[in-house]
Amino acid sequence: MQITRTLSLAAAGIVLAASAVAGGATTAQAAPTVYKNCDAVHRVYSGGIAKKSVTKNRVTSGGKTTYRALQGTVKKDDALYNANKKLDRDADGIACEKS
Repeated sequence: MQITRTLSLAAAGIVLAASAVAGGATTAQAAPTVYKNCDAVHRVYSGGIAKKSVTKNRVTSGGKTTYRALQGTVKKDDALYNANKKLDRDADGIACEKS
């Protein structure tokens, strides 16, 4: 009976250790992808990456601002956008958009 109890405790310890390691791996995998350039973004999301709050593409030309519908597959994700904010040249909340 003593052997069974010892084995049960050892098994419980192994399960707890394994779940702690798996939990740490999951957190590391959740980090958003940082893309090198817009070509790399377009291979995955043809319409770019947008903040969740963005619904239209703001286009400024000749001092006049107009709004257009989003084109292509636009990924709306704040964390992914923030990781790739450098690719949003016109600062409208959409990185690598197609206008």
